[in-house]
Amino acid sequence: MRVIDVVEETHDARSILVEPHPDHADAFDYTAGQFLTVRIPDSGRGSARCYSLSSSPHVDATMKFTVKRVVGGHGSNWLCEQVGIGDELEVLPPAGTFKVRELSQSVVMIAGGSGITPVIAIAKSILFGGDGNVLLIYANRDEGSVIFAEELRALSEQFATRLTVVHVLESVQGYLTAPALSALVRPFAERAVYVCGPVPLMALTKDVCSALGIESSRVMAERFVSLSTDPFKQAQEIPKDVQDSDPALGTECTVNVAIDGDRRTISWPRNKRLLDALLDADVDAPFSCREGACSACVCRLTDGEVRLARNEVLESADLQDGYILACQAEPVTGTISIEY
Repeated sequence: MRVIDVVEETHDARSILVEPHPDHADAFDYTAGQFLTVRIPDSGRGSARCYSLSSSPHVDATMKFTVKRVVGGHGSNWLCEQVGIGDELEVLPPAGTFKVRELSQSVVMIAGGSGITPVIAIAKSILFGGDGNVLLIYANRDEGSVIFAEELRALSEQFATRLTVVHVLESVQGYLTAPALSALVRPFAERAVYVCGPVPLMALTKDVCSALGIESSRVMAERFVSLSTDPFKQAQEIPKDVQDSDPALGTECTVNVAIDGDRRTISWPRNKRLLDALLDADVDAPFSCREGACSACVCRLTDGEVRLARNEVLESADLQDGYILACQAEPVTGTISIEY
């Protein structure tokens, strides 16, 4: 992708506007709330980072992702200091499951710091593409740390009857507390809740929603991940000694896969994980981190059994519903069926 503009949002955050190379344009359709995985020059600390898109396909003509500088951060500092207009970036197609389910639904959105990035994208899609109402609760250290301050102000004026923005500044009100958040959310407890931000804010939101009787299925959370491997490289095979020593790993498996309205049957060798078997068979399966940490590769197991080598995003209810991570799935039974 080519960088066509850069916007300095705050003293430590910038948005990078990009457009895909014409030959790859078809791969970059996206849904608000998704992210890009960007290749970063390698320094021995991994060579890819994930950044949420802050643009919405319902209103923004140009794809935009936003980066907040992290002290000592390899990727964020390179993107904030070295990348400029005209530069080219190598990225994976948009991925991620943190996205609005219905444009007509009314929602509560809770963001902290740079967690506003996917949240504002979803809010814009609801406001411009649907008819739902949005309550946005946005926590920051101080006024100078508010990313998209002007854009949020303009949206509040344009959608005065449908968008309410509540800023919570540590320098003014202190940290957001459970009683304060509960008081803000309680009148809208029938709505779906979207949250993205630091771990304490995510945990606080989960506890408050549970106390208010909001089912976990109506609480969508996005977790930022820092990759330790390179998802641009083909994943390594499962070591043979692991295959031989682990009776849970089955023999070669047959996979029935439903994706984008098509159905195919492929072979899955026991020395590979499911994602790599799909990619080897030219199935256009989504993925990003390859580490079981981002949910971009999630699919639903409808028949058979697999095991996950690693899982940092799916909760027990997700697993019970059959959801698995293709990048971490290893075969147990000889036949499985999955759907995207």
